[in-house]
Amino acid sequence: RIQILFESEMACCSHEAHQHDDPERGREFSLYTKIDFQSLECLNEEGEGDGAKVFKPWDQRLDQTLFVESDLDEEILFNFKFTGSVKLKGFLVIGEGGEKDPRHLKVFKNAAPMTFDDARRKADQDFDLNHDTNGVVEYQTKVTRFNNCESLTLYFDENFGGETTKICYIGLKGDFTEGQKRGVVICNYESRPQLKDHKQPGATDFSSHGVS
Repeated sequence: RIQILFESEMACCSHEAHQHDDPERGREFSLYTKIDFQSLECLNEEGEGDGAKVFKPWDQRLDQTLFVESDLDEEILFNFKFTGSVKLKGFLVIGEGGEKDPRHLKVFKNAAPMTFDDARRKADQDFDLNHDTNGVVEYQTKVTRFNNCESLTLYFDENFGGETTKICYIGLKGDFTEGQKRGVVICNYESRPQLKDHKQPGATDFSSHGVS
């Protein structure tokens, strides 16, 4: 059901070496910059707007002052659109290392916005999550299922026994393609004058008659 990649280079490095801050690693998980944050909603967040705080730069992933915590129970659900088309390849989830860490995730492609009831159905992919406080556990998606991804729903439905769920960072990895600006095309078409809108007295309208 899941593929978890432990980066051997990261797992064995010393804390002093700071190899977790590899700039290339940061570039891999920069898809947060392609999120349309105006479309982002987080259901069952304790603080309004806190859901957006976990999509942040790589060098801030360990900052536990920026987090989202669920409100009434352990469930928390994110809906958001991208500013273009994404091929989602993987992701990271950082918690605080305790019972509030998320334990299970359901991911839905191009289904946003979803409610908790909507998210009960079968997901495009499920993941069993591990405790991760440093961003060393990478979860691999089945890439063929996440081509042409224009929106995502992330549904964290279980944790490790806490009354609420707390997430400090979500990193998204993949390829991005700019979206087409369809509005310009539509505008050009609409700017063309229509004969029926400019009839002259006595003129014959041939637009609805076939040509023999």
